[in-house]
Amino acid sequence: MENIRRKNPKPLYVQLEELIRNKIEGGEWKPHTAIPSESELNKMFGVSRMTIRSACSQLVRDGLLYRVPGKGTFVADAKIETESLAYMGFREQLERMGYEISTEVLGIETVAAEGRISRRLSCPAGTPIVQIRRLRFLKGQPISLHYSYIPVALCANLENNILEREQLCVLLEQQRGLKPLRVIETLESATATETESTLFEVEPGYPLLVLEDVLYDQHDTPYEYSKVVFRGDKIKLKFEYKNCF
Repeated sequence: MENIRRKNPKPLYVQLEELIRNKIEGGEWKPHTAIPSESELNKMFGVSRMTIRSACSQLVRDGLLYRVPGKGTFVADAKIETESLAYMGFREQLERMGYEISTEVLGIETVAAEGRISRRLSCPAGTPIVQIRRLRFLKGQPISLHYSYIPVALCANLENNILEREQLCVLLEQQRGLKPLRVIETLESATATETESTLFEVEPGYPLLVLEDVLYDQHDTPYEYSKVVFRGDKIKLKFEYKNCF
């Protein structure tokens, strides 16, 4: 038996979850290999099948394990670590890591700024705003859903085929000379809506991450509000701060 402490105030399933997590993150259990069966885990750790199922179910929800009906439970790929999207787009970051990325433009349309959009862009309700929706794919699998809202005046010559080849932030810099000098960024967890579950090919309620950015130009005027929805089992975001203290 390995390090299950009966006198530890932590529940047994939490202790087991941590031990399995350590084996995965330490590289002992490799991606896409089956973990030991319930009977083997029982012998290894001396806990009940119910405890084993509780720990494994949580790790499946966290994206560290996945189940294949009739075959067992397997170690998932490690999450891809990316940085804030404010100064480098998601696509560029992944391409620099050597990943193959593709983009499908779901729609470009003019909408009336209401509620959150008008507040984020500091414009009156009803102001015409261009909404761009894109779905990014990693190795052919959908991984992130991007919503971008920008003033109509900045949207000349934006077509689907251009946005499939190039990032919006690059186009705004090249065509309009816009680079963010200030960014307000928020991150929160969410679960997949019916629309998102269809696009991501997952069940409703699947764990997602939602990153929102408001980008400001040299005059401190907001020129883009973006919302990016990531598959929470595939991506983790890293934030680094320097000279803050």
